[in-house]
Amino acid sequence: VHLILLLALIAGTKSETIVRMSNEATAAAAAVPKEGTPTKKSSKNPKGNKKNMVVEELPEFVDHRIKVWDELYKKQSEMLAAKPDEDIKITLPNGNEVEGKAWKTTPYDVAMGISPGLARASIVAKVNEKVWDMTRPLEADCSLELCKFDSEDGSYTFWHSSAHILGEALELKYGCKLTVGPPTNDRKGFYYDAYMDGSKQGNISEKDFKELEKRVQKIVKSKQPFNRLVMKKEEALEMFKFNKFKKILINEKVADGTTCTAYRCGPLIDLCTGPHIPTTGLVKAFALTKNSAAYWKGDAKNDSVQRVYGVSFPDKKSMKQHLRLLKEAAERDHRKIGAEQKLFFFDIMSPGSCFFLPHGARIYNKLVSFIRRCYRERGFDEVITPNIFNCELWKTSGHYQNYRDDMFLFETADKEEYGMKPMNCPGHCLMFRHTARSYKDLPMRFADFGVLHRNEKSGSLTGLTRVRRFQQDDAHIFCAKDQIFQEVKGALEFMKYVYDAMGFTFHLNLSTRPDKYVGEIKVWDEAEKQLQKVLETFCSEHKMKWATDAGGGAFYGPKIDIQLEDALKRRHQCATVQLDFQLPKRFGLKFKRSNECIEEPVIVHRAILGSVERMMAVLIEQWGGKWPLWLSPRQVCIVPIAPELIEYAEKVGKILHDRGFYVDVDSSKLQFKKKIALAATSKTNYVLVVGGKEAAASSVNVRTRENKIIGAMTIEDFIGRMQDEIKEFK
Repeated sequence: VHLILLLALIAGTKSETIVRMSNEATAAAAAVPKEGTPTKKSSKNPKGNKKNMVVEELPEFVDHRIKVWDELYKKQSEMLAAKPDEDIKITLPNGNEVEGKAWKTTPYDVAMGISPGLARASIVAKVNEKVWDMTRPLEADCSLELCKFDSEDGSYTFWHSSAHILGEALELKYGCKLTVGPPTNDRKGFYYDAYMDGSKQGNISEKDFKELEKRVQKIVKSKQPFNRLVMKKEEALEMFKFNKFKKILINEKVADGTTCTAYRCGPLIDLCTGPHIPTTGLVKAFALTKNSAAYWKGDAKNDSVQRVYGVSFPDKKSMKQHLRLLKEAAERDHRKIGAEQKLFFFDIMSPGSCFFLPHGARIYNKLVSFIRRCYRERGFDEVITPNIFNCELWKTSGHYQNYRDDMFLFETADKEEYGMKPMNCPGHCLMFRHTARSYKDLPMRFADFGVLHRNEKSGSLTGLTRVRRFQQDDAHIFCAKDQIFQEVKGALEFMKYVYDAMGFTFHLNLSTRPDKYVGEIKVWDEAEKQLQKVLETFCSEHKMKWATDAGGGAFYGPKIDIQLEDALKRRHQCATVQLDFQLPKRFGLKFKRSNECIEEPVIVHRAILGSVERMMAVLIEQWGGKWPLWLSPRQVCIVPIAPELIEYAEKVGKILHDRGFYVDVDSSKLQFKKKIALAATSKTNYVLVVGGKEAAASSVNVRTRENKIIGAMTIEDFIGRMQDEIKEFK
């Protein structure tokens, strides 16, 4: 040990050299500390166990960060210790009440009181429906829910904490500046962006993964506790003064005179809202999956950063299952299948705008026509609105003030500023306002497939899932307040019908009033009650569950968030149902009651597919390119067994084409087996083999995509079979 320290001094080490013993750290973390407990520095090596010693030379900026942390954390601990020792009541989900002490009792303490197994399995808590660290003291009477990994909040917190573990490993290896490290949007892992300029070892590559994973294992084995610190804006700026990215975030997100939070595990201290898992020791399986270059904030004008992706689980069995799904997901990637099936492509001449080839356009148009048919059945009126509007419209709606950086804006020859529409709702407000409205006109259901443009940053463009030019199955329902229940429930029933047809399950969340909102609390409360009533009724009828996302609503109104779940158990945000009380005020929308009373309507923003482009990507990956017949761009391939039968094959093809089916006739000179194989490769639903016997009987020999031979059928019987499948969305 003395020799190691001496060598470090000889090497001119300016930063603190931390000598950790893995067995010492394990012992230190055996009892999970409460948030108010000061962390102890471990710089001495206990006697023996020299083989387990890990020596890490920390970057110089880490010393400053730790010094500021230690000073502030000491003050926070003293402040918490001085809090009055008052009794509080903690209400559990089953209605039972547990006694506790304000500023002393933690969710972890409550879990331990129930069972040590529950305490070990609990990842994060929800206190009064807000996520809360297991080791953070409770402050007053409250409700308490303990979340395991299999809950949405549990897995999200677990992966968020794992990103911090990855960040610690990246700092130790590269001496890099960390930027952001969240869970991924699909909530199946996490990543960390690291700025490598001036770092010790250059850029990151996959060859580094093994060493990084070894570092992670040491961090996990040491069971480092996650500690939380509340600090003032100026204190945060001082703590992170050597990291320009954190300073940008602090200045953008933390108002003057307010506070923010940071979390520490080991030497890593990161600006973060949390919450986090109790210790790094809960991560039993960890793997790095890929790396790439990215731009800070997704903007090509900003610094380039190195992005490292990872995934983690509380047990190795889950990791094994996940890696299997990852492999399958790679095979189902919509960009890969889109190229193989010649559905679409992108070109640098129009970044983020998709070129749909004929077979891709068939799918796209079928999705739109499907929704159009549903609109007719459900009383929606389709409208067409302009693509370009004077920016005075966007100023009235508020989008100009809050959204202009994501809009395509330009100036006309008359020096007036115009913008391409990024959404349809302001245009629909003009249509409602165009003439006087009465209660008899309501509800008015405007549907619009108009082309939308959003100036997404080039670094964020990802196949069909993030584009600049797209269409939505966008609708806005103008209704009276007493019509909210029927219209929102109708929107959910509509959504269920569509998702059932596509084979999706889905999850519902009521997103309530956020901290920053507009309007009266009384109106918000009433709207939330109506949405809750809708969810209770809908879920009771369909034997489903729903959850509350406290504070997750839009600034203009509460909403129901819908996440669909695909065949790989991944969740996607596509559909939405939102209440809006603000646009009617901004546009002065009114309607007249029978008693001459003038009222403002409520707008229900509603989408089911969401972006047609994004839904098409989800469907490609849902089915792995094996399209159901009703949506397939290649429904039938006719294979004549000899050249003299090509004429009959083309005759059958014309009959099917005239009945509305997509048909290919393979009249090539390839061998019969090769033709069958090509039809299977193209994922064509049915292959019709025709020979002399079929020609004589005006029939076809039918086999499925999986090469299951159904046998001879008349042409009309085969058409009837396909029509029945399409009616049943098969």
